[in-house]
Amino acid sequence: MNFTESHALFRRAAAVIPGGIYGHTTPAATLPGAVPYFAAQGSGCRYRDVDGNEFIDFMGGYGPMVLGYHHPEVEAAADTARRLGAAFNHPTPLLVELAEKLTARIAFADWAVFAKNGGDLTTWSLMVAREVTGCPKVLKIRGAYHGAHAWCTPGHGGLTPEDRAHIHDFPFNDVGALEALFIRHRGAIAGLILTPFHHPAFADSELPSPDFVAAANRLCREHGALLILDDVRCGFRLSIDGSHSVYGYTPDLAIYCKALANGHPISACVGRAAHKAAASRVFLTGSYWNDPAPMAAALATLAIVERDQIPRQLAARGQRFVDGFLALGRKHGIPLVASGPPAMPYVRVADDPSFMRTQQLCAAAIAEGVFLHPHHNWFMSAAHTESDIDDALARLERALLRTG
Repeated sequence: MNFTESHALFRRAAAVIPGGIYGHTTPAATLPGAVPYFAAQGSGCRYRDVDGNEFIDFMGGYGPMVLGYHHPEVEAAADTARRLGAAFNHPTPLLVELAEKLTARIAFADWAVFAKNGGDLTTWSLMVAREVTGCPKVLKIRGAYHGAHAWCTPGHGGLTPEDRAHIHDFPFNDVGALEALFIRHRGAIAGLILTPFHHPAFADSELPSPDFVAAANRLCREHGALLILDDVRCGFRLSIDGSHSVYGYTPDLAIYCKALANGHPISACVGRAAHKAAASRVFLTGSYWNDPAPMAAALATLAIVERDQIPRQLAARGQRFVDGFLALGRKHGIPLVASGPPAMPYVRVADDPSFMRTQQLCAAAIAEGVFLHPHHNWFMSAAHTESDIDDALARLERALLRTG
């Protein structure tokens, strides 16, 4: 594939932007030289880069595109709201409608607030837990991603020891380690923040054990700590009412973002009535957080997710894709390992601790027009038809032949 324009743009970017492209979209986090650096246009489950290369996309913007790029109903709703204006002095009625929709959809939710990014509200949720309990400490899964704020960033620059003085982590699914932290910090724990399942970078995804879920629920209840579910990545992909119902968590607060508005910038935190007064005392605002267009997009997306039973579709299509990919690996003598729920799969080369062979496979897939990430879980969308999956598998077979 030719990435001439991507590389030219990157050289221009590097002159005026720290790192050229930063954060999770930096080429350094994927496959430098083997991936496009700049996108141009997308429709359904495919997108084109600035050089005109087209890809069947299994990342969906790192998760937001649950319905596919440029979904007509979602874009029509957003456009209608946008034509009336943006960033008014006040919220529009869409604020109330969206809060009503989420509290009706999510059984434990009695209230909702909105921001722009998942990290906005994971961080705010910790403040709410501290306001509710009067305690400073927060427990989290080791290696979990909750945003780019100092208490949780996977980066190293600009931090001080004080930033994480009250953050304590433990291995996912390790009931003994979790119990030990609750005992060690008894009377000082504000909350436990969890992702529904563990989806770290550079590792297989791991589903929660029933014992772990039961222990998390019990320990929070016994110690008066809030259970905070970071459902930013999974929410409305595994179930129409949030991922807690899939695995049995009983959260006090839950945060949603990626699939909430099919790519439009909005996040939400919902919570129980018992914590509503405390939440009102924790300041939360942003100049653009009441923008009506993303709220209209969220209302449309939530309606489609329910109407078309999108989580069921994602699970079925993801299973078909994963089964087909694993079968191709067996056929060509390249053992593959799959992890995570089918709606959010991750497939890598077995016995590949350095990820070098997985990187080679993903580079070959991208060269064949299938965008896969070598170190991050993937995302199915409702736009992946059976024909698209068949097309992707045919291309992946060619990629396997190139790397075998």
